[in-house]
Amino acid sequence: MGRLADNGALGEAVSLRVETDLGHGFVRLLTAEAERRQAAHDIRSCEDVVIELLRNARDAQARRIFLATSRELDERRIVVIDDGAGVPQELFSRIFEPRVTSKLDTVHMDKWGVHGRGMALYSIAVNAKSAAVADSAEGGGTSIVVDVDGRALKERKDQSTFPVFRLDASTGSVAVTGPRNIVRTACEFAMDSRGRYQVFFGSPTEIAAALYAAASPEGRSAGSLGANPRTAPLCERLRLASGPEEFASVAAGLGLRMSARSARRIIDGLIEPPLPLAELIARQLRTDGDGSGAPASVAEVASDGKGAPSGSRRSAARSTAPRISDADLEAFGDRVADAFEGLADSYYLSADVRPSVKVSRGELVVRIPLA
Repeated sequence: MGRLADNGALGEAVSLRVETDLGHGFVRLLTAEAERRQAAHDIRSCEDVVIELLRNARDAQARRIFLATSRELDERRIVVIDDGAGVPQELFSRIFEPRVTSKLDTVHMDKWGVHGRGMALYSIAVNAKSAAVADSAEGGGTSIVVDVDGRALKERKDQSTFPVFRLDASTGSVAVTGPRNIVRTACEFAMDSRGRYQVFFGSPTEIAAALYAAASPEGRSAGSLGANPRTAPLCERLRLASGPEEFASVAAGLGLRMSARSARRIIDGLIEPPLPLAELIARQLRTDGDGSGAPASVAEVASDGKGAPSGSRRSAARSTAPRISDADLEAFGDRVADAFEGLADSYYLSADVRPSVKVSRGELVVRIPLA
């Protein structure tokens, strides 16, 4: 959330626009003022939720924004973590009420419409299954978690294809094509804001790896001094965890659900953190300026470090089967391993096994050795 200067009593001119001063720079606008700033704000898809959360983080003066998405059956979870101004704890629920904003004097228009009417988070809350501030620290960022029922609020069917960016050499402009999915929404936001802040996109496990890698040198050294990860700035917390169990617990407190096994792999450097989206796009443009070498998925860009898929990946991209990132397969394997422990105990099997999870010929194949 952006922050309004907290100057005590509101002046007369301000009072003509404000119904309630909530303190800490937050206000509830009068209905007429909210309507003047453009009335209805429709959330019609998961992509709409994503762009509003990204704009909200931007207006909080964030320099880094981390977007994690995951889906289980019909439920989509969207988590946005930033390093901006933060939200006071007593306002965690109130910011989702209508006309509540911290942007009394900073309402503005961007390519996605008017922002600053105190209606975006409210619109998300009434259209989502749930929306909440997972945690926040004054001056240390905010994590907002939104769970969406895909049967009520739709999303693009293709959520794995990375958009294609083409550079027009004559004009220097960049054109984008591809499904208007969540990653394209995030990419367009990152392109619009490049140079001002970084946007990271991935699964919860990948974003946890990005947060772990992005901690400041001060945060990294503090971890050895027993600092409390629950009171530190949000982007520093995972570095302060004392082990994989605490790492997974702290991550869950930020809205990033994962097993201790995945946490252990992040700590050991076995899960590569994603690059900022603007860097992925730049690599794509450098690799193939006409876009013909565009990656088929975000995971391909992050894993090969180049921005263009290999021949086999091109063939896979043409498959009708959905693409699942390596990090998501890894996280799913962790959940399978946890579920197998109870069965192993009942039949005196070894629970210390690693399930093999892969996509093969349009099937998700899970193999668990019983020996």
